Amino acid sequence: MKKQLLFLFCLISSAPIFAQINKVDDVKKSLQTENKDTVAWVHSGVASIGINGGFLHNWAAGGELASLLVNGIFSGRLDRLNHRDIWSNNLDMTYGLIYNYSTGFVPRKTDDRIDFTSKYGMMLDTTNNIFLTGLFNFKSQFTKGYDYSLPKWDSMSTSAFFSPAFFTLALGLEYRKGSDISIFLSPAAARVITADRYYTLSNPEGMFGVPYGKTYAKQLGAYFSGRYTVNINKNMIYKTRLDLYSNYLAKDTKDSTGAVIKKDNPGNINVLFDNLFSWKVSKVFTITLGLTLMYDNNIPYSKTYIDDLGNEVPKNEPGADLGWMQIKQVATFGLGYKF
Repeated sequence: MKKQLLFLFCLISSAPIFAQINKVDDVKKSLQTENKDTVAWVHSGVASIGINGGFLHNWAAGGELASLLVNGIFSGRLDRLNHRDIWSNNLDMTYGLIYNYSTGFVPRKTDDRIDFTSKYGMMLDTTNNIFLTGLFNFKSQFTKGYDYSLPKWDSMSTSAFFSPAFFTLALGLEYRKGSDISIFLSPAAARVITADRYYTLSNPEGMFGVPYGKTYAKQLGAYFSGRYTVNINKNMIYKTRLDLYSNYLAKDTKDSTGAVIKKDNPGNINVLFDNLFSWKVSKVFTITLGLTLMYDNNIPYSKTYIDDLGNEVPKNEPGADLGWMQIKQVATFGLGYKF
């Protein structure tokens, strides 16, 4: 009888604690879709690591004798709500390597990205959904990149950490509804692009928008950034993002003789369209799908390359007809964590 009474007492005593936990969870969930005068931290995101390996011996259908693919994805958000002010941070990172027997297990990159955005917004008096917001964005990559479609791809890298790197600083208005919906527009956004002189000297018009022989370039333009996150259910999340940038200072690039070698104008809008879907299929495993489309007039594409004899040779690449559009698609099944 004493044990039963003790159990009943513990159950009654713990009820307010469980109720308080549920209340806190409900409050945090509501902050994802509503703007409230409160003080709180709100966070969410997904992280996954996928590993895919294969081995063949005397396999009649043929194929890569041995291979290993490792891919990691992190997409997280952390917001600080302080009454009428909001400090929000978004970090997206991806990295992938593939090892094949036919290439001597020399690792080749399949993915590489760093994208960080930090915003501080002050709610205006006229409405609860409009904020005066300052934004900082940084984009780059972790390691050197190569064009594997070239015969001697390892003789020269095409990019590296901070080459390029994009720094954007903007002030504008933001429509924000909780943490899941954000539409930001700035008529005056400053952007700095950095690159190692090693890359800008490799092309008469420079690289990544940085002039020939220089290490950085300055831009001023209009910037739009829209983000939307939806929790389909407790195990599924979808995130999408659209960034647009128009450089007011864009103009044609000319050589020493005055001839135009690259046409450019403010109408050549930089585009980033990002999509990420994550499904937590169990406590341990997660399926992650990602699709990113990018367009930048400063990062052209050529269907050909010049060989050692000076001949123009077509690249051996299946997506050659897609032009200047940059496309990245990833699919990962592996260990995952949703927070």
